[in-house]
Amino acid sequence: MKKHILMVDDEAEVRAILDVLLTGKGYRVTEASSGLEAMRVLKAEAADLIISDLQMEDSDGLELIGEIKKTQPDVPVILLTGVLFDPEVVRDTISKKVSCYIEKTAPLSRILEEVQRLVGPP
Repeated sequence: MKKHILMVDDEAEVRAILDVLLTGKGYRVTEASSGLEAMRVLKAEAADLIISDLQMEDSDGLELIGEIKKTQPDVPVILLTGVLFDPEVVRDTISKKVSCYIEKTAPLSRILEEVQRLVGPP
């Protein structure tokens, strides 16, 4: 069975690019445009990996991750964001909640590399 990745981002273009990348590599991707939609998806079916934006119009990515971790504490999470953080903030705060932090400007190969590292091949 293909590994299931939940992609949460309020930017349709970002979701579309990652969907094409990950489905092309053999993963099964479900898209959610908000934190509320992501929680509905996860109630219906668990994910093997969550990729979430930090800042969304209707929700905060870190709050969403906190909610997800209450029911799926072991699910790996990639935080994908356009916000640049001080390395100390990443180490002391963000890394305690997520498996990986990647800037949206990172090459797609970097994102794919982290997906494969966290969940293995499709």
